[in-house]
Amino acid sequence: MIPTMQPRSETSVVVKRSVALLWAIAGLCLAGTSLAQDHPPQVGAAAPGQHMEHRFDDAERYAKSFDDPARDAWQMPDRVIEALALSRGQSVADIGAGTGYFSVRLAKSKAAPIVYAADVEPSMVDYLAKRAMKEGLTNVVPVLAGASVANLPRAVDVVLIVDTYHHIANRPAYFRELRKSMKPGARLAIIDFKKDAPEGPPVEFRFTAEEIAAELGSAGFRLVTQHVFLPRQMFLVFEPGTF
Repeated sequence: MIPTMQPRSETSVVVKRSVALLWAIAGLCLAGTSLAQDHPPQVGAAAPGQHMEHRFDDAERYAKSFDDPARDAWQMPDRVIEALALSRGQSVADIGAGTGYFSVRLAKSKAAPIVYAADVEPSMVDYLAKRAMKEGLTNVVPVLAGASVANLPRAVDVVLIVDTYHHIANRPAYFRELRKSMKPGARLAIIDFKKDAPEGPPVEFRFTAEEIAAELGSAGFRLVTQHVFLPRQMFLVFEPGTF
């Protein structure tokens, strides 16, 4: 279901106000709590509720792998964005945006949505702000997220979480809170590594589609679509339901 489009004039105002506010936030030295801490991941089988702890505090270093052109072959970003079926006037939250691999592509897509590029690492948010400014993308709004809340300034039409689900702690509580930042009829897209993928987190921090659906079900979401074209990842789309 595609939500009602925002008028173009309202979207322009939202972009200007949000960019001014959130780029100022991104420039501050904020001590945001990270989803990923310094100690290594636990060893052994992890329960679905556990998460992988890791820091991504060197944006320049991670950009070399996150934005490696070779990633396109298996991440298939254009096809992912096409599957999201965005409309003009909509807004997207790219949670765990990193260096902007998806944020930039979303902003440049035909729908040209407002993209709230959220990450818990201040260095990533700063990198995103500079990248968006360099590429003239005024519809990219960097957001410094917290470990337990996305800190989105406005409700969105679509939430996209790529290769980040396994880093989120206390996921049922996190996603219950996230529902408050989703418009009526909004969708939540989760893309994360399959158990047998050649890349990704340690296998004990990979979950099946059924495990993810169960966790999100406890947060009030229901699975509505499962795309199968990604070779290494699950692509699950949820909608807020009722408890």
